Amino acid sequence: MSDALLSVEDLRVRFRTEDGVVRAVDGVSFDLRAGEVLAIVGESGSGKSVTAQTIMGLTRSPNAEFEGRIAYGGIDLLSASDDELRDIRGEEISMIFQDPMTSLHPVYRVGWQIAEIVQAHHRVSRAEARERAIEMLRQVGIPQPERRVDNYPHEFSGGMRQRAMIAMALANSPRILIADEPTTALDVTIQAQIMQLLARLKDELDSAVILITHDLGIVAEVADRVLVMYAGMPVEVGSTDQVFYDPQHPYTWGLLGSIARVDQDLTERLPSIAGSPPSMLARPEGCPFRPRCPHELAHCLELPPLERRVDDQGHSDRCWLTPEQKRERRMVEGRIGLEAGVA
Repeated sequence: MSDALLSVEDLRVRFRTEDGVVRAVDGVSFDLRAGEVLAIVGESGSGKSVTAQTIMGLTRSPNAEFEGRIAYGGIDLLSASDDELRDIRGEEISMIFQDPMTSLHPVYRVGWQIAEIVQAHHRVSRAEARERAIEMLRQVGIPQPERRVDNYPHEFSGGMRQRAMIAMALANSPRILIADEPTTALDVTIQAQIMQLLARLKDELDSAVILITHDLGIVAEVADRVLVMYAGMPVEVGSTDQVFYDPQHPYTWGLLGSIARVDQDLTERLPSIAGSPPSMLARPEGCPFRPRCPHELAHCLELPPLERRVDDQGHSDRCWLTPEQKRERRMVEGRIGLEAGVA
């Protein structure tokens, strides 16, 4: 769309390995607008992180093959030079990685690492970069930032390290922030604080956010739109209300059904999706979700389902079930989504 800050068009990423070709991302498309939070959800191995890393230019290697287009500021990031990517990465598009302990360099002070990001893109003195680091630590809620700026990563708690990673990612006020599982391994209280912090900073900086997560509870709270991925493919996309209140794909039903409901008997086991995600080296023929889907049709084996528009409001999915069949099966399965207590 013309007002999109970032446009990903039919992105395909393959990696050649000794065991064969891994189709990590297969046909992903979406637009990201200024001020918007787009959540990309799915199980481990669904292609969420590879999609994000490819936007950042972090999947380039002799064994990688790319198709499609990633348009940002008149540049196709897939074909951009290394120098062009260096200018954009950290300045206009930043990323928070899953594990801050491995993302932060253990032998350098936290403040120095933030200041280095600033100096890489702006002609400022070391003292000015240090002041920017202190200010960013203050913005993300690190107590006594004037003292903490000289600490090493191991002197920070897990929540503080995550805040330091956010400070580093936002040091240059990027237009797009990619947050890859930003609350992994944090307790629920710290998770809520981190997400509130991201929401506040997004509004203050008018940044757009791509949130990579498997936690649908977080998605329901903060996302504007949702892209559901399975086995490298997009299976459903729409606004948060559309996906949560009117989910169309059986995989989305399974994800939503596995969330604890406020009215649920605590002695009951949560339902789960049968089976395991397929190997990306040998994805099933036809619909990749077919071996785990309780609603399989005969022609689900033949071809991967094409994208089907649910309405004119940007809601679409990839499933061979007709709208009537979906309504019948959802009635049998019971309530699914926010009306079942996810909100």
